[in-house]
Amino acid sequence: MASKRPRIVHLITRLELGGAQQNTLYCVEHHDRARFGVGLWAGEGGILDATARTLGEADVRIVPWLVHPIDPARDAIAVMRLASWLREVDLVHTHSSKAGILGRAAARLAGVPGIVHTVHGWSFNDVQPAMTQRLYVEAERAAARVTDRIVCVARFDRDRGLGFGIGHPSQYRIVRSGIDPSLYDAPEGARERVRKALGAGPRDIVVGSIANFKPQKGPLDFVEAARHAWLRDSRLRFFIAGDGALRPVAERAIAEAGLEDVVRLLGWRNDVPELLAAMDLFLLTSLFEGLPRVVLQAMAASVPVVATDTGGVAEVVIDGETGRLVPTGDPAAAAEAIVALAQDPDTRRRFAISARSRLGEEFDSRRMVRDLEDLYDEVLARRPEEPAAATSASHLGAASSRH
Repeated sequence: MASKRPRIVHLITRLELGGAQQNTLYCVEHHDRARFGVGLWAGEGGILDATARTLGEADVRIVPWLVHPIDPARDAIAVMRLASWLREVDLVHTHSSKAGILGRAAARLAGVPGIVHTVHGWSFNDVQPAMTQRLYVEAERAAARVTDRIVCVARFDRDRGLGFGIGHPSQYRIVRSGIDPSLYDAPEGARERVRKALGAGPRDIVVGSIANFKPQKGPLDFVEAARHAWLRDSRLRFFIAGDGALRPVAERAIAEAGLEDVVRLLGWRNDVPELLAAMDLFLLTSLFEGLPRVVLQAMAASVPVVATDTGGVAEVVIDGETGRLVPTGDPAAAAEAIVALAQDPDTRRRFAISARSRLGEEFDSRRMVRDLEDLYDEVLARRPEEPAAATSASHLGAASSRH
């Protein structure tokens, strides 16, 4: 008699158009159905909800009671409902901060044999008030105690988590956020077509970004960098593809600076390879990150990257070799790098070649899925007498005493 396939469920707060969400969808779609039964549960309201519902042979549940804002009453209901659903699940893999905390609590209540969490970027960051940061750190420490494996997409996040006393080194694994580089080869005619639609001429230097309009991504820093750079080189043209709460604020900043013909806000787009083909430079102005998938996409498309030095960005953007790194919150420094590269096509070409060659198997989407499936097997192969988490009380106490 054939053995029963382990049932794996990916849990994420909301399916926004972001790297964490896109990679989660990719994993759910490509997990080996001969090895695992696969599910995807998420709060409703994300732009990728419709895509999730098309996934074949997957238990997809889009629910209204898993919400992004902190709401103690609704969060308690979410934990209890998740726990009731998880009783027949063998392993839960949580993504994003809110689902990571609630989902792991629910999994512990339900007695789920395996609990895995991916850190796509920690819930705490250096721009939060100290008390808020401390609360999030304590929540992550508590959740780590019931987690078998903590997956990080960047070494930076592993080191940061351990530095804050979250879990134990034995719990951590590095599994890179993967892409398929071949998807970002320039479609025929796309560069000219998109640049014409943007109003950019053959001699213009087009600088683009693909990002949510939320504080983390620093959209106002993008606008300010564009203002500084354009004053020094009038060939420069800028655009951001994305949307979010800060878009009206960015629109006002563009209007006040008189940059309506220089900076374009495109809204959500599903033609990322075409947009990348139109760029001469990619600009990331994030204030904090894990390892942004869009930087990998730009590198795969042979677009030189100027990025803020945050999170795991420096693990792929090597300053002076595969791109330029600038301090966070410093639009003038970003503008300086943009202007220098705009005036140096040879360096742009060198960065593009080096960046593309850096994306080896480590950042391949198929490798990502394979590594995660091997990790699931590792967790589920534990002897019954082993504790659910790899962290002992003494380890946690020692880590906490350092802070």
